[in-house]
Amino acid sequence: MIIQDEMDDENSKSEELFEHYKFLADPGQEVLRIDKFLMDRIPNTSRNKIQIASKNGSILVNNTAVKQNYKVKPLDEVSIVLPYPVRELELIAENIPIEIAYEDDDLLVVSKEANMVVHPGYGNYSGTLVNALIYHIDNLPSKSKDYFGRPGLVHRLDKHTTGLLVVAKTEHALSNLAKQFFDRTTERRYWALVWGDVQEDGRVEGHVGRSIKNRKVMSVFPDGELGKHAVTHYKVLKRYGYVTLVECKLETGRTHQIRVHMKYIGHTLFNDMEYGGDTILKGTTNSKYKKFIQNCFDHLAGQALHAKTLGFQHPTKNDRIQLSTELPSGFQAVIDKWEKYVDPK
Repeated sequence: MIIQDEMDDENSKSEELFEHYKFLADPGQEVLRIDKFLMDRIPNTSRNKIQIASKNGSILVNNTAVKQNYKVKPLDEVSIVLPYPVRELELIAENIPIEIAYEDDDLLVVSKEANMVVHPGYGNYSGTLVNALIYHIDNLPSKSKDYFGRPGLVHRLDKHTTGLLVVAKTEHALSNLAKQFFDRTTERRYWALVWGDVQEDGRVEGHVGRSIKNRKVMSVFPDGELGKHAVTHYKVLKRYGYVTLVECKLETGRTHQIRVHMKYIGHTLFNDMEYGGDTILKGTTNSKYKKFIQNCFDHLAGQALHAKTLGFQHPTKNDRIQLSTELPSGFQAVIDKWEKYVDPK
């Protein structure tokens, strides 16, 4: 099976897997159907994808949604949201256990476990969630006639981040969900354990982009000279003195957004190996405390971050899908340990 794979370069990698194109028609632009106009300007697309985008209200001319037969005129401002254009890579279905939180003919929502890469890419060509999803869908008793042969991703989770992720089965669902993510009408809430005593609820705003010093991690650029606009809202759920359990609500979806935003305000995620959270950042220096922290680390594959709640409008049923999932056992075990640490009985 051939599907398209996302490149992990600085321009393409994002939690959200869609692109927003914008074009200004020339003063001498001949009157031309908008699907032809866009086909001539967007690589790796098709008339069918553009037509589906139009049906989902994803094509705007002068900020107004238009149909696929609209005729582009001189100086029209044309924009479109499309699922991410990606390069081809051969994939093999793999029988890997996955937890399905919701499924129908149009889409499914999976509760991803830790230590699983979402999609294939450099260094991870097998064993990914996409490999598992191909096997799962191929072995369903029946499939929708509209299934387009590959799981359609509109967002992702980091390798060690657990929780809910929606996957499209049809081109229509993929286009519709991409527009919802772009319009920020989806709801995504994460639970994170962070270092330090977070004093109050808050909001972090700061462009997120690849670090100039280390291209493998992200940085916050508060002046907006680099990176992409990013906003994270957070509120305190429980304080444990040296660490705090917080809920983070994403307004945007950038790579490592919660991880780098929380580090930026001085509250690095607990056991985040890429951002320095896997060492003792708060607390005492005695051996008993060090052993306690190491025991906590041992329960986690990586950062203590869980995509707990996911809400979106169903692409065809028009129902609001609102799902929530429990913390994974390792994360819950760490919370239990901190409960006992601050209130031993």
